[in-house]
Amino acid sequence: MKFLNARQQQIFDLAKQQGRVDVENLAEHFDVTSQTIRRDLNELCEMKHLGRVHGGAVYLSGVSNFAYTSRRLIAVEGKNRIAQATAEIIPDNASVILNIGTTTEQVAHALCKHKGLLVITNNLNIANILLEESEAEVLIAGGTARRADGGIIGASAVEFISQYKADYAVVGVSAIDEDGLLFDFDDREVQVSRAIIDHARHVILVSDGMKFERKAPACIGHISRIDTFVTDFNPPPGFAEICSANGVKIIATEETPESQTGLADE
Repeated sequence: MKFLNARQQQIFDLAKQQGRVDVENLAEHFDVTSQTIRRDLNELCEMKHLGRVHGGAVYLSGVSNFAYTSRRLIAVEGKNRIAQATAEIIPDNASVILNIGTTTEQVAHALCKHKGLLVITNNLNIANILLEESEAEVLIAGGTARRADGGIIGASAVEFISQYKADYAVVGVSAIDEDGLLFDFDDREVQVSRAIIDHARHVILVSDGMKFERKAPACIGHISRIDTFVTDFNPPPGFAEICSANGVKIIATEETPESQTGLADE
């Protein structure tokens, strides 16, 4: 069994406290090279203590998925741009379904100034955001409330969603394959997401670019079921071609800087 050295232990403690650590900040903090920090992060990730993301690493709460509080700290600026761009698509007096996710929560914040919205959600966090910050009418799905993230999942939530046909759906996912498949970690959550996609006239996928680097086991469906994909960078060419072939509009709020091509290449 391999043990952490003193610096690696401090890096792990920082990640646990902050949710995320960045290569350049750590290099400055410990007065070492970026290559040294990347080596430390590689070893921490190999030992499953941290998870790799653009430019750094995040604290893991479990075997495969990130802690929800940690995910809120990942790609914050990108998620804000995604949320604003998504809110511009949705007009006043529309009906909208939003699912579980930190990006969809940002969309909820961005929708708070809209008038006459009817919002249907299986996300208790989104319901609280809209009830506190907006005048929207909010309908909440029934079912099992997941303590980790406030998501409502299961057959009852699917049945509730299936009663409606909304003007728009805003869905987030945990992982995207370049072949166009969309994934999540919990099959019960996947069933709800499928129902949301099935019961909206216009489906908007919201996702930061890191989702192309992640893997999740439960398949939601194919990008061809989506009408508009709002992201924070230009997606891989192969994926973009699939979107074009299936009539999926891509709204990329910012290109990926060359410096953020992923730690695997650093």
